[in-house]
Amino acid sequence: MSREARIERLLEFLTRSPTPWHAVAAMAERLEAAGFRRLDETHPWQLAPGERVYVTRNDSSIIALQLPAAGLSALRMIGAHTDSPGLRLKPNAAQTAAGWLQLGVEVYGGALLAPWFDRDLGIAGRMHVRHPDGRLEGVLLTVDRAVAIVPSLAIHLDREANNGRVINAQTEMAPVLLQGGDAPDLERLLAGWLAEQHGLDGVEILDFELAFHDTQPPARVGVAGELIAGARLDNLLSCFIGLEALLESDGSQGAVLVANDHEEVGSASACGAQGPFLGDVLRRVNAQLGEAGDEGFIRLVQASRMISCDNAHALHPNFRDKHDAAHGPALNGGPVIKVNANQRYATNSATAALFRDLCREAEVPVQTFVTRADMGCGSTIGPITATELGVPTLDVGVPQWAMHSIRETAGSQDVEHLTRALVAFVNRAELA
Repeated sequence: MSREARIERLLEFLTRSPTPWHAVAAMAERLEAAGFRRLDETHPWQLAPGERVYVTRNDSSIIALQLPAAGLSALRMIGAHTDSPGLRLKPNAAQTAAGWLQLGVEVYGGALLAPWFDRDLGIAGRMHVRHPDGRLEGVLLTVDRAVAIVPSLAIHLDREANNGRVINAQTEMAPVLLQGGDAPDLERLLAGWLAEQHGLDGVEILDFELAFHDTQPPARVGVAGELIAGARLDNLLSCFIGLEALLESDGSQGAVLVANDHEEVGSASACGAQGPFLGDVLRRVNAQLGEAGDEGFIRLVQASRMISCDNAHALHPNFRDKHDAAHGPALNGGPVIKVNANQRYATNSATAALFRDLCREAEVPVQTFVTRADMGCGSTIGPITATELGVPTLDVGVPQWAMHSIRETAGSQDVEHLTRALVAFVNRAELA
């Protein structure tokens, strides 16, 4: 499959996925086009060996399953997350100052705030409406043109701006939307956008979950196109690569792709990695196709392996001292095995050895990341999934710069590197 075609699909996916709900909708569309059948958690399931199915929860988390034709004994699991740090609208968002309608925001996750200033911002998310006949409906909203901005304060009025000044998210981050506007204008705008996109006239807006997003499209960067720059690479890049690997696999083995919401805020939700979503789905699948009972389920989980994919910190040319000298992953240097002795990553020597062998088989380079001993370490869905489910797990990721910025950067070659390694994983007959 063409590497260039894969990059184009990635750029399209990033553009279509300004929020987790949009990302799941885009993934579901590709799965259905590839022959996956949608399941409903509220209905009985009838599963057949060799079938391919998927299920969503909260419309922001998704699990796709490739069921083996020859009996369910082990699963090759790929994990990622659909959410990214950013600015989300408060419920009563409208506020006015100096003759402008602004929108109050909450900071979702550990966002790097400074890059949000002076960006062309659109609005996207999920809304729930009541139709004139009383019917309730949830719809996606995508305002992909620049309708708002968070203007910086001029250096002349803040001489300390370049000296590490603290940014106050409550008082300094409210985007400017409309001159002379007020709260009814926001309601009018939202209703107009719904009518424009969905033909919904005369509906009552009951509630919403909306976020700002950068309208600058993702792009290839560098003289030779070495880089990919765009919003939400952490962690839509892993969602895309996991989906590509599943669709490109030969279909011979049992496989799972799980993309959870809420990783950036701790994963403690009904659809997060700390919640029961994956366990619920696997128990229902095992009850029909595997060895029945608790013992059968435990046997299935322990025979399976999980590769948790979440981007890694690449060595920054301007801040090389922020990495351990022996563990500075390079962009386009291959996927990164993430290690932490305090279990912030779930990798152990057995799961790392499996991944190194997969990379050898796929003929891709592999790297290792360990944070400096005098710095804190982030985490992923890996340790959480391993704790909740008990499945042997490995943490890997594509190296990137500017994690949690409004615009992040990764290596274009690494998309192919990790995809090939994961295809080898999904096709692998023996996991031990």
